Parts: sequence; structure tokens; C-alpha cells
Amino acid sequence: TSSHTRVGILNNPSKIKEDNTAIARGILAAFLTQNNSNLKSFLSKLSKEETAKSLAAGTKIVKFFIPGMDGDTFEKKYNTLGLDLIKTHQMFCQEVLKLLPGQMAVISNGR
Repeated sequence: TSSHTRVGILNNPSKIKEDNTAIARGILAAFLTQNNSNLKSFLSKLSKEETAKSLAAGTKIVKFFIPGMDGDTFEKKYNTLGLDLIKTHQMFCQEVLKLLPGQMAVISNGR
């Protein structure tokens, strides 16, 4: 409800493989390459159950691009984003936040 809200994502998958991290890599690549309005629209589209099923079935992520999105920059980042960053997220979640592999949590630092 506020334009002053900040959102961050930490990934804590139970298993990390190239084929089961498409959404996580898409979210990270979008955060790194898109402006706020395109980011919000793309993340809304990416977070739908149908999108997850479609990506798992082999659909390329470019099918879910939205108008105005910097697709070339996104695609370059998405294709070069290794699994090391996701492994770092996972380690932080498990070592610092004490989450179990795959466990979800919401962390808030509000006033």
C-alpha cells in the first residue's frame, strides 16, 4: 500500500539444481536488471502457480516478459547467474536465520 516499501528475497531451497531454480534465478535477475514498475509487474506474473508449472514443464522464461521490460539485459543476467548466489542465500538462511532446508519465513524490519 506504500510506494516506500522495500522488498528483498532470500532463497532457501531444499535442493539446488539448474532445473528447479528457474523462478529463483528469474527473481534475482529481475531485481538486478529492472526498474521498479517493471519489476513489480514481472514478479506478479512470475509468482503465479501456472507460471511455475509452465517453467517446470520446460517453457522458456522469455515467454513471461512484460511490455517495457529490458529483456536483453534480463536474459543476459538470467543466463549467467550461477547457482552460487542461491547457495549463499541458502547458507545464510540456515546458518544465521536457523531455517531448515526449504523452510519459509517472513522477516520484517519495520518501525
